[in-house]
Formats: sequence, C-alpha cells, structure tokens
Amino acid sequence: MAGSFVTLFQWRLNSVLLQENEILLAVKDQILSLVNKLDEVGGFVGHPAFWTLHAREMAESFLKLSKPKLTKKGKDQMLSLIRKLDEATRVAGDVERIRACCQTWVRELRLMLHEAEDCVDNFIIKVYGQTGQDQKESIAEFASELENINSRVSEIMNRRPRLGASPILEEIQQFLRSRFSFDEETALASFMLNYINLPYDLKLSLLFCCAFPGYYRTTKGELIRVLVAAGLIQEKPGELMEDKAHENIERLVDLGMLEEDQTVGDCFEVPNPYYELSLSVMNAEEFFISTANSDSIKPPTARHSPTFTVCFCKGWPFKGQLGLFGNCVVQCKTCASVGLRKYTTQELSDEVGKLVNLRYLGVRHSEINELPESISNLRNLQTLDISWSGNEFELSNGVLNLAQLRHLKMCRSVNDGEVRVPPGISRLRNLQTLEGIYAGGGIAKELGNMTQLRSLEVRCLSDDHAGELYASIMKLTGLCTLSLTVEMNGIADDSSDSDDNGYSLFPCLETFSPPPLLQTLQLEGCLTEMPLWLGSMENLTKLYLCWSHLSENPTTILQFLPDLKYLLMERAYKGKRMEIEFFRAGGFPKLEYLTIASDDLVEWTEIEEGALPSLKQLCFSNCMRLMVLPEGLQHVTTLQILDLWNVHEDLIRRLSPNGGPENYKIKHIPVVKYLGQMMSQGFWTQ
Repeated sequence: MAGSFVTLFQWRLNSVLLQENEILLAVKDQILSLVNKLDEVGGFVGHPAFWTLHAREMAESFLKLSKPKLTKKGKDQMLSLIRKLDEATRVAGDVERIRACCQTWVRELRLMLHEAEDCVDNFIIKVYGQTGQDQKESIAEFASELENINSRVSEIMNRRPRLGASPILEEIQQFLRSRFSFDEETALASFMLNYINLPYDLKLSLLFCCAFPGYYRTTKGELIRVLVAAGLIQEKPGELMEDKAHENIERLVDLGMLEEDQTVGDCFEVPNPYYELSLSVMNAEEFFISTANSDSIKPPTARHSPTFTVCFCKGWPFKGQLGLFGNCVVQCKTCASVGLRKYTTQELSDEVGKLVNLRYLGVRHSEINELPESISNLRNLQTLDISWSGNEFELSNGVLNLAQLRHLKMCRSVNDGEVRVPPGISRLRNLQTLEGIYAGGGIAKELGNMTQLRSLEVRCLSDDHAGELYASIMKLTGLCTLSLTVEMNGIADDSSDSDDNGYSLFPCLETFSPPPLLQTLQLEGCLTEMPLWLGSMENLTKLYLCWSHLSENPTTILQFLPDLKYLLMERAYKGKRMEIEFFRAGGFPKLEYLTIASDDLVEWTEIEEGALPSLKQLCFSNCMRLMVLPEGLQHVTTLQILDLWNVHEDLIRRLSPNGGPENYKIKHIPVVKYLGQMMSQGFWTQ
C-alpha cells in the first residue's frame, strides 16, 4: 500500500496548488519540487518486486481469514500460490532479506509522509488566521519546512532497498494480473488477486466504502460526497471530482466489488469476501477512525492515516459533555469527515469549529435548530448535510464564509420542510448542490447567478416568487437534478378524498422551460395538466410525479422519452382504471424501474405486448384498492422484481402461487415481495 500513500499525498499537494491564492503562490516552487520528488518515489514503489511482496502478504492474510470456508484443495492451491510468489521474489534476491528491507523502508516512508501532511495541514490552519508580519513569518517557516521535507525524501530514496530489474518478475506480475484462473473451490484467491490488481484510487475507494457501519445506509450521492471529502479523488483543472468519484463507484459495481443494497434502493454495500478482505487491510494499515456501535455510549477509538480520518455514528446524546467533537479534536486534529444521525440534542457542540480541516459534516435527521457561530471557521468544508433538522431551523450568515462549500443539503422536519437561507448565498461560487431552500425574499432571483449548480431543490414554491424562480432556473444550463415542491394549502389530508392532499397547484408551470442537461426531475404538487415540455426532455432519466392528481393519462407524454429509466407516480393520476393506452407497444423503451402509489387505482386492465421492453422492477406502494394486475404483464420478460407494498389482501390471494387465479401473470418473475409496510424514507434520498 506504499504507493497509495505516496499518490494520495501528491493529490493533496496538487489540490493545494489549485487554490491559487497569494499565500500559497509564495511556496509554489517548493511544493512543485516535492511533487516531482514523490514521482520518483512512486516509480520505485511500483517495482514488480514490491507488487509481488504485497501480493504474497495479502495471500497469506487472506488464507488465514478464509481458512474455515476453504476446502482442502482450496487451501492447498492457496499455499501453492504463496510458494509461487515466494519463488518470484527470490529472483530479485533473498526473500526474507528483501521482505525485511522493504517493510522497514515503507514504514519509514509512511511515517515521513504522515508528518509531512501534518505539516501542510497545520500551515493551512495557521496561516489563514493571520495577517501582516505574522503571516509572512509563517510562510517563511513553511517554505523552510518544505525544503526539509524535500531533503528527507531524498535521504529515504537513497536508502531504498536494492531491487534489480527482472523480466521474470514482470512476467509473473503480468500473468497474475491477467491470466491466473481459479475453479469454484479457490474462488476466494481470485477475489484476493482482483483486489490486489485494483488501481490505487479504486482500492482506496473500496476500503472507504467499508468504513460505513452496517446501520449507516449510504446512498450513491452521499458516497460520492464523502469520497471527495476524504481526498480520494484527484483534483484536476476543468474536471469535477464528483464525476470521477461517480465513475469509480460504477467501476467497482461492474467488478462486483460494490453492489446495491436490495433492502434500501440506491444504497450500496461491499459484498463478502471483499468486505472481509478490506476490513483486514484497514486493521493492518490503521486507515480510519473505528466506527462506533450504534448502541454504544463510548466515543470511537481514534486511528488515522497520513491521508484522511472519518467517523460515522448515530443516536449519541452529547449534551453537557465534550462528546464526539471534543474527542475528535483531542485525538485527531485533522479529522476530515464526521457523520451523525439522529443527533438527539437541539444544539451542535461549539467544538465543531475546532475541526478546521473538516471537509464533510453530516447531521441528518437531527433535532438541532441552529448551527454554532464557530461553523464559520470551517474554511475547508465541502459538504454540509443538515437534512431533516429541527423544527425552527434557519441558516445563519456564518455559512457564507464557507468558500469551499460544494454541497449544502437541508430540510426541516415540519411545515413545508423549507429552510431560509441568508441573502448573499450566491457568494458560494463552488456550490454544486443546494437542496431544501425557500426561494422567497429575493433568493429566487439570486439563484440565477449560481450557474455552477448541478442539483437544486426548492420547497414551499408559491405565486409570489414562481416567475422569478423559473427565470433563474432556465439560466442554470449545467443543472442535472431539479426538485420543485409547492407550498401546502392548509387543508388537512383526508384519505376519503384524495384531492385534499395538502398541496397547492403548481403556479405558471407552462411558462417554464427545463435546462437542457436535466436528468432528474421531481414535481411535488397539483397539476391541472401535464406540462408539454416534459415530452421534449431527451436527457431525462428519472422522473418523480408526486401528488399531481391529474385527471388525464400522464403517460401519453412520457412514453417516448428516449432515456427515461426511473418513473415514480405517487398519486399522480386520480383515475380508478388504467387502460391499454397507458403502456403501448414500444412505449418507455428504456424504463427499468416503475413505482405506482395510488389511493384511487382499482384496476389496471392491460399492457400491450411489446410495451415496457426494459422493465426490471415494478412496485405498487399503498395501492389498497387495487384488485387486478394487467393482462400482458406475463409478456414483460425482463421483469426481475415485483414489489407489493401495503396492497389489498385480495390481490395477494389472487396472485398466490398456491392456486391464485392470476398467478400466471407473475410466475415468470424471479423475485416477488409481499410486504405490508411502506418503503423506508431512505429510498427517496438521493
């Protein structure tokens, strides 16, 4: 893993250089010199002998971990692999000598990198709080420290183990990377080599995914933001780190090292044996703060790497004590990410302001009503997630000082869920995500200046600012995700009349035109008719229509959207019957996930053969009056999962494999779920 530490420290230095301010320009030459010196180190730790030693250590560790699961043949073949790796190492010299020399050298290198990164972090923390002569002295001192670090790197390179070039080693390395095959009994060895062969950034991303506790369901969006905050994504001019993090996740999914959690949609977990392998690596490398047990009242034990430190936990009451933040300050002054859920007090500890290197702060589903004034000290913060916060929550002016903020996710737990933001929010020029805001009071017009936004969620939309808001959104040409929720109309929800849903009518929606790159759209509120512009959204992949209560067929406009993959219709149509025209042959060519939630729907009569040619999952949620599934469903051969969430008992009986008269419609579906409960809120969280 030595190469990972070198690479990540280089990325950290390059990220510092990209800030391009006068303070850092004063030491630019010294930083560039160090980056170039680390190139030389990285070239050496990529030597085939290093790779072979690492493979041997991982094979031995994995054998110990997996012994109970391996047959005798499997154990023998794993031992054979270890012997082959030892033989490969002997090509470069004595195995034990090389191993001892390399381990000592890597340990020294890692310690030096740890101290060097502490030096960089301490300088940045210190210098931005200074002015005048004090600042000049700190810059001069840091320049001298960088020169010292450069010298130490040179000294370490001069003491590097002597490893001669060996074509045989390179051939063995290439062989193990590309052609080494295993049978079923030795599949675990194949997993081990798959892991070893990962590029550094993917390997570290996989390890990081294992840092989340089992109860901490992680959505793709959250995982992307945490990977960026952890420094695992190289920052390059003109490129968004979030796009690269998304690419890494997709690659890990394609490799089978990360998979979607079947119990909570859009959440991911590391499957075995990669999870077990990653945990053993984390323990050996001391990569993370160990995460707390959800039932524990003790703070986590601090561990760190030269690169990043994280803590994720839930349900800890810290009022009146030093608590988690104090523990992080004492044990880990460079803590990069803190995630709390169900934080049970109404105040966030002022200690958070001391974590000046913090880049991710999440306090979802908490009871806090305000952020401490010390929040303005977090000049490196990239993500602030206060979704579903306290009843009286408003955003203070201190947030406007968070110049590096990239993602601001908010939502109150009462009323319309909107959060008031201070005037001047457009000063946050790095902000890509802004969710849960109220756009009244001049904020709607200000949004038009935030052309860097990629995700926007506006709540409590009303007539007094709708026109201004639509005009601003149309200027956001890079926007990919948009959610609009209208204000509540004050009418209590009454299950006997589904029109009384509490939402007002969308104002002036016909005057709106969506940004060209929009991929995800959520409209929550009543519609008199389907907006015609919906039919021209060629890039749209996800559409959520909630509480629309349309009297017309909403699929008439939607059926021929070329890239639509996800469609949720929650009380979108108030008719009692869905006829064949809802899903015509060739309609919804790429739709994979369809969810229908309706108190009104009684019967879905027919699907035309050839409709829904790509459908993988069909979900009915809270369709308590639905008695009949459509004829033709048996022809949707791509369907893999049918979810029936809180539906009528008679429908379950009719579909039963034990003599149900309509079972023929669904017997081709591999997974059918009958559950009498609503899907968890986490499903709807991006």
